[in-house]
Amino acid sequence: MRTNDDTGHLNTPSPNKFHSESLRRGRWSESGQIYLLTTTTVDRESRFAQTEAAYAVVRAFHSVPFWEDSELLAWVLMPDHWHGLVRIGDRQDLASTMGRFKAITSRRCNQQQNRTGAMWQPGYHDHALRQDEDVVSAARYVVMNPVRAGLATGVGDYPYWDAVWL
Repeated sequence: MRTNDDTGHLNTPSPNKFHSESLRRGRWSESGQIYLLTTTTVDRESRFAQTEAAYAVVRAFHSVPFWEDSELLAWVLMPDHWHGLVRIGDRQDLASTMGRFKAITSRRCNQQQNRTGAMWQPGYHDHALRQDEDVVSAARYVVMNPVRAGLATGVGDYPYWDAVWL
């Protein structure tokens, strides 16, 4: 797609440019809506292969201001990405919730690993569950990721996951 800038020049977007911001323009989130979310680490680096780093992130999930009035229903932390099922609250939208998620988990993990800089890729994938989609089935999909990836033979064999139904 080509657009004219204010000077009348023709701009051709780079095919390598990350377009998550433009994809989200015009989108909104609804309070009470449940979203299936995925975010990956920068360059898909296996930041959470180390137990200490993974637990630093997991402990952050339980910090008091983390979710505000949103609710984390199910999640799994993979070596290079995170999947979560989140019900958005009334006080924050999806973008703010994910921004807080990335900021807090990055700070905790970077402190533990004595690092600085971005931990998560810009943007994230979200899927709003429709009314006809089963939330428990979506949660099963989330927590079964380590089994499908060959990291565990069963859900109980993988340490970095949780769901409110347990």
